[in-house]
Amino acid sequence: MLNSPWVALCITFALALAWLRVNDYAAQRGWMSAALSRKIIHIGTGPIFVLCWLLFPDRPESRFLAALIPLAITFQFFLVGVGAWKDEGAVAAMSRSGNRSEILRGPLFYGIVFVALTLIYWKTSPIGIVALMLLCGGDGLADILGRRFQSGPLPWSAGKTWIGTLAMLLGGWVFSVVILGAFMLAGVFSGSIPHYLLAVTGISIVGALVESIPFRDIDNLTVPAFAVLLGHLMF
Repeated sequence: MLNSPWVALCITFALALAWLRVNDYAAQRGWMSAALSRKIIHIGTGPIFVLCWLLFPDRPESRFLAALIPLAITFQFFLVGVGAWKDEGAVAAMSRSGNRSEILRGPLFYGIVFVALTLIYWKTSPIGIVALMLLCGGDGLADILGRRFQSGPLPWSAGKTWIGTLAMLLGGWVFSVVILGAFMLAGVFSGSIPHYLLAVTGISIVGALVESIPFRDIDNLTVPAFAVLLGHLMF
């Protein structure tokens, strides 16, 4: 933990921006597909950002300064999506078809959720962390593994597969446990990992089911929303 929230802000912003730009560049150069780049950004941004919370001192302004980072990136998404900011690398990395307007859906919702959960939960509750890890590890891996490994479609959602849904469950669970473990080691949360396993498992199962519902582009909102609701019941 650093003594200055401003130094923590600068370090966190530099790491988040570097992650975004490396993947933007890789997609633009053709080293990976836009779809894969988009999901790697989706998977990695959250854990990097949340772990950086540990750099911030326990001061009232810390959560607000931390929230400036996803807010600034989300505002950039908005500007790129409406065409006010020309950034072909970002469009290639975060859109499925190369249409910049796609950024105004999934990526924009992703950023808004990060801002909201940072401000509301911060380091005072594991609820926000688990919701964000389902959104990052779970939802991101579901798409990557669901496309890579063939399995039958879900009966209630032809566009979703059993492998993808299992990846959503396991990815969200593993990311949540690892990040919560880091916060426990840092002394932010009391107790031990087994104390949280029932809640994390239940939330991961519900998150996987919600993600499997065939509503395109809104799972960045629905998954964390249900995770938060269930978190208040289980933590």
